[in-house]
Amino acid sequence: MRRMLRDPLALLALLILVALALAAVFAPLIEAAMGLDAEAVDLFNRLAPPSPAHPLGTDELGRDLLLRLLEGGRVSLSVGLSAALVASAIGTLIGLAAGYIGGRLDAVLMRTADGVIALPLLPLLIVLAAVDLSKLGLPADMAQSETASLVRLVVLVSLVGWPVTARLVRASTLSLRKREFVEAARALGFSSWRIALRHVLPNALGPILVAATLSVGNVVLFESVLSFLGLGVRPPTPSWGNMLTGAQELIWEAPRLAIWPGVLIFATVVSVNLLGDALRDRLDPRTARRPSARAAATPERVR
Repeated sequence: MRRMLRDPLALLALLILVALALAAVFAPLIEAAMGLDAEAVDLFNRLAPPSPAHPLGTDELGRDLLLRLLEGGRVSLSVGLSAALVASAIGTLIGLAAGYIGGRLDAVLMRTADGVIALPLLPLLIVLAAVDLSKLGLPADMAQSETASLVRLVVLVSLVGWPVTARLVRASTLSLRKREFVEAARALGFSSWRIALRHVLPNALGPILVAATLSVGNVVLFESVLSFLGLGVRPPTPSWGNMLTGAQELIWEAPRLAIWPGVLIFATVVSVNLLGDALRDRLDPRTARRPSARAAATPERVR
């Protein structure tokens, strides 16, 4: 962690993500401190410019833009983190099973992963997100609820986001299952799943953490695109994606309605990718060597 924080880009990315997360978590307290309601409609104050009462102005319905951005961040960041964790958990289990057990199971799981990777993800998500849940047996009120739309979004993104983690975990498991400590655990009579979970998995956490970190940015992008197309988080629940949808018709009259959600999406995705790259470099033993070790490995110049 100390070596990673010496990287100025990684430190800046971490500070941005922490600031966004804290703003999203404390959005209700900020709303109470401002004495405003993020859902309160005031048509007499629509598209108002920034002022002390509304630091970023108001939207097309007179709602405070700052509070809408904070509430949208709660949705977008929670969906991104939840979907990334679920996809990483699924990919970890599949990759661990494929790499440690091998054989036909490995062939079936990896060919399935190849098939999912070969699919055009965005058109597939658009088609799946357009499915009416009420026709699948859910009650109409439940199918149209906010919770159902969020859960469906997390499930859809998780079902198509696991192959990358699975392939990374499989590669690490293939190199670890022949190591001496695994052979010793097998000689002691431990079961295959105990060896895989307690001895192999902890040594493969590096690729898992990197893949999970990088997938958060992709999930935020997917959520924004689906919400922009009206297939993700549905109004009046705000998200950065559907806020862009409401701003597209007012791009010339009030460009800030599109600029601020776009800036937050851009900052989140870039920060997550920078942090993931820094984490990958620090967890890679070939690039995470200490300066002292490099100096010791360099032959001293003969004078």
